[in-house]
Amino acid sequence: MRVLTAPKIVLASHNKGKLREIQALLAPFGIACVSAGELGLEEPVETETSFAGNARLKAHFAAQAAGLPALSDDSGICVDGLDGAPGVYTADWAETPSGRDFTMAMTRVWDELEAANAPFPRHAQFNCTLCLAWPDGHDEIFTGIAPGQVVWPMRGMHGFGFDPMFQPDGFDQTFAEMLPEEKHPLSHRADAFNKLVSGCLT
Repeated sequence: MRVLTAPKIVLASHNKGKLREIQALLAPFGIACVSAGELGLEEPVETETSFAGNARLKAHFAAQAAGLPALSDDSGICVDGLDGAPGVYTADWAETPSGRDFTMAMTRVWDELEAANAPFPRHAQFNCTLCLAWPDGHDEIFTGIAPGQVVWPMRGMHGFGFDPMFQPDGFDQTFAEMLPEEKHPLSHRADAFNKLVSGCLT
């Protein structure tokens, strides 16, 4: 497994929420992180059907464009009662002509569970697959999981995406009700990042 020695990497994302989380996770290692959006890089079309496939596509695109190691994150929520949907298409469920509407997407998830008469608790998990890619084409893949359940109505003002309807196992608060410092250690992203640290930063 290749060790990351560069003092700066690119986060292959335009998502400011993800950037804040990744910057906080990288800070203790003295590694600066700039987003693809800040560099004016385009976002490639996500044509793969797996988290790992899309993570690889985005990381290699950014690494080649910026000439720096690039870290990508492909993540989503997989709901047991919907046969794992929305899964890799999590962001697509929120797409509207004017941008992403996660309230609409969360409502759709709950409505479909209700229509399916899905039993309680309605188990779900957040999945995060990180790909760290270098300009020479090498990459490393790390997958993290946050198990829990989806709840209704939505609760909390923190976080982003599906956080207001996701309650992690062992807690009675949703991710969106938790402060960032409470959520980060429990998140799928932190789980994947801890594996990246063990493999590439130590």
